[in-house]
Amino acid sequence: MSQWAIALTLARRELSLRFRGLRLLLVCLFLGVGALAAIGSLASAITRELGAQGQVLLGGDAEFSVSQRGADPEEVGALRAFGRVSETVRMQSMAVTVSGDTAPIQLKAVDQAYPLYGRLTLSDGSTVRAPEDGEIWIGKALAERLGLKSRDKLRVGMASFLVGGIIGEEPDRLSEGFTLGPVALVSMAGLRRTELVQPGSLYETRVRVALAQLDPAAVISRFEKAFPAAGWETRTRDRASPGASRFITRMGEFLTLVGLSALVIAGVGVGGGVSSYLNQRRSSIAMLKVLGGTSGIVTRIYLIQVSAVALVGVALGLLAGVAATPLLSSLAGAVLPIAPGSALEPVPLALAAAYGFLIALAFCAPALVTAARVPAASLLRSTTDMRSGGWTAWRWIAGAAAVVIALALASSDRPWFTASFLLATSVTLLLLVVIGLGIRGAAARLPHFRRPLLRLAVAGLHRPGSKTVALVVALGLGLTLFVLLAAIRTSLDGNIQRSVPERAPALFALDVPAEREAEFRRTVERSAPGAKVDAVPLMRGKITAYGSTRVADLKVIPEEAWALRGERGLTFAEGLPPGSTLSAGRWWTPAEGRRALVSVDERLAKSLNLKIGDRLTVSVLGLERDATVASFRRIAWDTLGFNFVLVFSPGALADVPHNLAATIDMPASQTPAVTHALLPRFPSTSVIEVGGVLAQVQAVVGQMATAIAAAAGVAVLAGVAVLIGAIAAARAARTYDAVILKVLGATRLQVLTLQAIEYAMLSAIMSAVALAIGTAGGWYVVTQLFDFVWLPNWSVVLLTLASGALVTIVVGLAGSMPVLRARPAAALREL
Repeated sequence: MSQWAIALTLARRELSLRFRGLRLLLVCLFLGVGALAAIGSLASAITRELGAQGQVLLGGDAEFSVSQRGADPEEVGALRAFGRVSETVRMQSMAVTVSGDTAPIQLKAVDQAYPLYGRLTLSDGSTVRAPEDGEIWIGKALAERLGLKSRDKLRVGMASFLVGGIIGEEPDRLSEGFTLGPVALVSMAGLRRTELVQPGSLYETRVRVALAQLDPAAVISRFEKAFPAAGWETRTRDRASPGASRFITRMGEFLTLVGLSALVIAGVGVGGGVSSYLNQRRSSIAMLKVLGGTSGIVTRIYLIQVSAVALVGVALGLLAGVAATPLLSSLAGAVLPIAPGSALEPVPLALAAAYGFLIALAFCAPALVTAARVPAASLLRSTTDMRSGGWTAWRWIAGAAAVVIALALASSDRPWFTASFLLATSVTLLLLVVIGLGIRGAAARLPHFRRPLLRLAVAGLHRPGSKTVALVVALGLGLTLFVLLAAIRTSLDGNIQRSVPERAPALFALDVPAEREAEFRRTVERSAPGAKVDAVPLMRGKITAYGSTRVADLKVIPEEAWALRGERGLTFAEGLPPGSTLSAGRWWTPAEGRRALVSVDERLAKSLNLKIGDRLTVSVLGLERDATVASFRRIAWDTLGFNFVLVFSPGALADVPHNLAATIDMPASQTPAVTHALLPRFPSTSVIEVGGVLAQVQAVVGQMATAIAAAAGVAVLAGVAVLIGAIAAARAARTYDAVILKVLGATRLQVLTLQAIEYAMLSAIMSAVALAIGTAGGWYVVTQLFDFVWLPNWSVVLLTLASGALVTIVVGLAGSMPVLRARPAAALREL
């Protein structure tokens, strides 16, 4: 019989179906693999659904969009040669009821060919196409806000409409992106009656094409070659919603890394659990060796047992992940751009299983190797630390870690980000191990205290068989996560509370006619004396070239160069805008402002490697305009005012037809009066309450924070499991100490007090360490990643930390109860 067959037989006899002794291994893998499976499955399902519904979500096989102008006959003719064409126009506007109630809307005009794919339906289930000239179809949110129903009257711009129905399903809604209000659909003729489209008005034209056989990418390439400077932004059915796809990919990747970190943390618990289990099997291992069992047989027996339990833990984790996917989908709500399907996602499930097995193997290796190598006499004579393992174990760990890192990097869209995250996690674990060794060494060098319980508690930190290092890792990871989450959340809340009341304007106004700026200011002043009005020219344009590089020639747009994706808001100014600080170059004088110059956001300039004096080209209204880079600016993005990555000199863009955008800073109570005063005089102007927009953003950010906190919560649970594992691994040594103390006359209360002192000392030390590490990590996330001011609520952070430390002491004492119940006679016979 082969050694593997013998090992399998012995392993099967010894391993109970109740997995006695290895339940911690089961729980840790269940938590880690379940989190990874759920996160990966949800992200993969949404990405797959976005790809499968590409035609419907986009509204065509290819889309061509441009701002502030329509498609000219030559361009439309070129597109009609490829297939069926549908044109839509969308713009920001205001809806006004008969009673004078108002609401911002996203006005969308559609032609008779809309939609090319999918179904446009009303709330009663009927399928429709374009509204009649005098009709308007409105979203449910608009109907609820203004109390509208079918056949009610509604005014938009200079035209009145009858509500023809409530929109049930708008097939291309997702690809339209974020809107400052509910959608309202009218016909092209209805849009003309509103008189909202004027020279300088902010609107967007989208032309969708349904292709029979042609490849969308080839069609786009041919069109761009025919009209290279027209400034059209293009998308294909494969990238129907690139923003949504990028968000899901990035969020899924981040949460996957958090889940992987949780699994690594759980791996520490796996190691503790296996060590405890092998300590309990010490007599069996010794007997095997006395009867001639080799180290190889011992390793195989317990490797088979650990693998069997790991298989069950991974399988249960995968099942939990699959079952949790629809639950996560419903809880995420508005964060998800589309409801995922119910199909199994094999790739993320396979990755989660692979991570689980590899991490289990890595953290079990030291205990398995040690158990196989220790002589029988040593096993029979005393408690043996099953976690050293020597160089053989480290080779196991290095091999498993290399495969885990390779899998994580290969499955990531941003390998450098993934590598940095994993490196930070590894450095944190290593730092905690070093701190644990330092605490153990420092405890051994401390002078003896007079109080017996305190002296014994300090001795417990460095006695043979102590699990101080494992306890420090468990406590450090758990408490650091508590501090990190509390610091980030309270700091973001602090930024919102500080910035919004002090800096946020009450209203935004779009499409203010430039020639009527003075009248606009007088109207606001009459309704809200003392209100501050800031107005800037606003137009839309697309960066088409920088330096000697054409954007169309880039195969991949760098992540930091987000301004190259699509059109951007453009403005021109004589002076340096408020909220901006020059970081390089200088601002133009009035004489220099007659030349074509531009000031660029410093971070965009760095990502594009721009230099002062380089050329920048933008396409505006279908024409390319060149400007020379005169300066770089540092922008205060948290002012919630007008912040532009590109600010041009008047000589560059002043001759382009444009309107103004304005902010109105005043008490919120005056907003209704200002809105009602402006709309009759400026029917083409959209007036938007900033509070409503912030509420939308805060709701989505809150749901994102909940998702991150839930993923981090798994890591916290894994940290608790590590703590339980460390306590279980030290149970034999603690039982021996407790029995000796009882024989010498100690009471149960004294033994419990001794344990409480030891855990309290460790909790106090690790609370200080966690406060430092968690604060540093939170500062980096808030200031460097989010670019906000560091404003944590220290009382909340400290209260969270204290609560975590208290939980730690309670868990530690609960784990010590079996030690207190040990009878001296029975325990001494077993030890």
